[in-house]
Amino acid sequence: MSEELRIRDGRSLSLAQALEERLAEWSERTGIAVEIWARPGQDAPPKIAKAVLAVLEEALANIERHSRARVVSVAVTIGRGGLRMTVSDNGVGFLGVAQGRGVTAMQSRFAELGGSLSVSGVPGEGTTVTGVVPRRR
Repeated sequence: MSEELRIRDGRSLSLAQALEERLAEWSERTGIAVEIWARPGQDAPPKIAKAVLAVLEEALANIERHSRARVVSVAVTIGRGGLRMTVSDNGVGFLGVAQGRGVTAMQSRFAELGGSLSVSGVPGEGTTVTGVVPRRR
């Protein structure tokens, strides 16, 4: 499988292709618009790619359940320092500390890779999930 990610129907896709496909399917199903601000220009190792897609799925599920958003913006980049992922929505946001099984699961996925993930909200303006996985030396 090398630097590609295998998905459900058996096709091998890069992380950028898998992100685009999943975001398009989700947007069509939910009616929530998706803006892709940045795609990774290079592929991530399969373990990291799978974690990114799992976190994306959880973030989108939370948006669908709780946010009442009309637009979701996604950026995933890979550079010298590692991978950075941002998922933002223009929904209801929240005040305080993000909690719950979904937040814990997303944080655990990135922590297993030596990374970190935060969730912040602004009441009436939306929520942003930001995760970073540093490049291994």
